[in-house]
Amino acid sequence: MGTGLGHPEPWLLAIAGAHLGFQLTVRLVVYPALAEVGPDGWHDAHARHSRRIAPLVAVLYPCLLAALVWALAARPETVGAWVAAVGGGVAMAATAASAAPTHGRLGRAAASERGALLHALARADRVRTAGAALCLAGAVLLAA
Repeated sequence: MGTGLGHPEPWLLAIAGAHLGFQLTVRLVVYPALAEVGPDGWHDAHARHSRRIAPLVAVLYPCLLAALVWALAARPETVGAWVAAVGGGVAMAATAASAAPTHGRLGRAAASERGALLHALARADRVRTAGAALCLAGAVLLAA
């Protein structure tokens, strides 16, 4: 195992940890706060959330993808690299296939549709959080 900054292990560990922290913050803080917004403030609150979260996603996901590709290229024989890749892939796929489109619909949704869409978003977020946790577990295995 390489431990220096010229090796993927410390980078993947840091980025996977940041990703799980991000997902837990969204799951436990951001989405519950959004769910409490009343009908009159909903569209403005959701638009502010979308503007604020987009730069974080735009930095975090490409870094995670790059670290996963690097780990797989450098250590393809390791279980940890593959576990991390599966977990990260699940989280990114759930974001692309479910969470992002649901957010798009939420931005335009009528009040009567919001509950079902928030429920769908919560389901997608459970998958993303599980994927992020698996990714971090793989990164820990890889670094061990």
